[in-house]
Amino acid sequence: MEQFVHDLWQLVSQPGQLRENLAQIVQTLGGPATTGMLALIVFAETGLVVTPFLPGDSLLFAAGAVCATVASVAADQGVEPPIGPVTLGIALFIAAVAGDAVNYHVGRAIGPVAFSGRFRWLRKEHLDKTHAFFERHGGRAVVLARFVPIVRTFAPFVAGIGAMTYPRFLFYNVFGALIWVGGLLGLGWWLGGLEWVQRHFSKVVLVIIVASVMPLAWEWWKALAARRAAGPGERPRG
Repeated sequence: MEQFVHDLWQLVSQPGQLRENLAQIVQTLGGPATTGMLALIVFAETGLVVTPFLPGDSLLFAAGAVCATVASVAADQGVEPPIGPVTLGIALFIAAVAGDAVNYHVGRAIGPVAFSGRFRWLRKEHLDKTHAFFERHGGRAVVLARFVPIVRTFAPFVAGIGAMTYPRFLFYNVFGALIWVGGLLGLGWWLGGLEWVQRHFSKVVLVIIVASVMPLAWEWWKALAARRAAGPGERPRG
């Protein structure tokens, strides 16, 4: 357990070394334990409103790349790889769906009280941004939020507060988790074996992180432009 906790901390505290740390974890802990660790991170990032800082998009991409590397090495040695993309993908898909479901029900139960201002680490501006995201995109917000850090963590919470009924939320939750996990894990598997990607992996991960933040930055820029256009004392429309 001590080794598990140590490796888990290394994984979440060193985003620039995801691939190296993951590869080492597979060697030291094996495939099942690594799968459980990754599922735990995905569940926490999507299911707990106090952990929006955990890696999401970059973690899935790195996991796919490590699976590709491990599979290649195992094929050369004529053995079964300790971790595979199908089993890992199923586990992470379940974790993503379960995380959003838990977050939804927590939001339904305690959301209004939690963001009343009594808890300083629960920032109301994050909640307001996510609520505005829902107003613009409706049910698609649950799917789109999967690809936006911070919003990804708060979207199911806001949906639970009152933005959406659970059957409707569940549909978008399952669909969003499928394309998020499958898409980024598959992208990592496909690109992870390329020599150029392996040489510049940290830069590729940085590009993924920046790309995932861009939608949030774009929405912030539009809101700022709208406030400036409205002028002092006026509220922007839309």
